[in-house]
This record gives sequence, C-alpha cells and structure tokens, in this order.
Amino acid sequence: MKRPIPGVSAAERIRNSARELFYHNGIRGVGVEEIVQNAGVTKPSLYRAYESKNGLAAVYLDEFYGTCRTRFEEAESDFPDDPRGQILAYFDGLAERASSPTYRGCGLTNAILEFPDRDHPVRREAARLKQAMADWIASRVALLNARDPEALTAGLVLLMEGVFVAGQAFAPPGPSAHAGTVARLLLDMSVL
Repeated sequence: MKRPIPGVSAAERIRNSARELFYHNGIRGVGVEEIVQNAGVTKPSLYRAYESKNGLAAVYLDEFYGTCRTRFEEAESDFPDDPRGQILAYFDGLAERASSPTYRGCGLTNAILEFPDRDHPVRREAARLKQAMADWIASRVALLNARDPEALTAGLVLLMEGVFVAGQAFAPPGPSAHAGTVARLLLDMSVL
C-alpha cells in the first residue's frame, strides 16, 4: 500500500487513483483492490466516499467531461464571436493531444465501448456526457452559415470520435495529427 500524502483526503486519493487507473487500463480492467492499494487507503474508505465502483466511475466520467468542457470554454475565450475559430481551436488541440505516445483516447468513448449494455449506469453517464460534447459542436455550427448544419455537425462529431480511436490505434503522430486540417476542410466545404 502506498504511503498517504499529508493533507490529501482519502476520497481525493481514491479519485486520483481511479482517474489514472481507469484512463490507462479501463474501468472494467481495474478492481477495487487495485484502486485502494494505489491510493494508500482501505476498501471501507472507498465505499464510504463513493458507495460503489460504479459511483466512482461516474465521478471519473464527470471529471473527464469537465476537462473537455474546459477546452471548449478556452476555445470560446480565445476566439470570441468566432465559432469557426472555436471549432478549429478545439480540433487543433485534439490533434496535438491525440498525437502523444501516452494518449489513451477519450475516457467517455472508452467507457461506452467497455459497457455494451445501454442500460448500464456507467454507459448511460458516458453517453449523456458524449451528447453534451456533440451539443457543443452543434451550438458552434448553428452560429455559422452552413449549407447543411446537421450534416456538418455530424461530420465534425464523427471526426472527433475517429480521432479518439485513431489516436490509440496508430503510432504517433498517425492520422489524428491531421484533425485540425480535416476540420478546416469540412468547414470550407460546408460554410457559405
């Protein structure tokens, strides 16, 4: 068992441990014992803080989405009143992240792939947050003069999801390094 870090609560150590392990090994690939051992706490500490592994997984997914939401907000801040620039800033950043040798894709996408049962609570939470990501893209596209906003949104969402998977499937830099370029092409072809 790891030695506890002074000033860091057991719940926070558990959350940090789960974030690292779930992202790199998958939610199903990690047991409660591994989480608590890595966090330097006991199993009762985990169950007091999160009730279940599924509850902890939901917290992980919410935090993962929070990171995505921050990236969307940064794009909006960097390119105020420029939805095209916001979309491109997001995809340029995604291309860079997905080209890293330590990239393991999107934690939400990975969770959806791990839990094929659409009624599983982890799958439902991941799908809900995925929809929020697609909604952000749709909200940016709605501000453009697109020939077919629905098709452009679908194309950008498909590109985003493809980058999440291709970033793991191909050796860096791989096709994901071109996400920004492909987003530019989609926008150039679709916006009047």
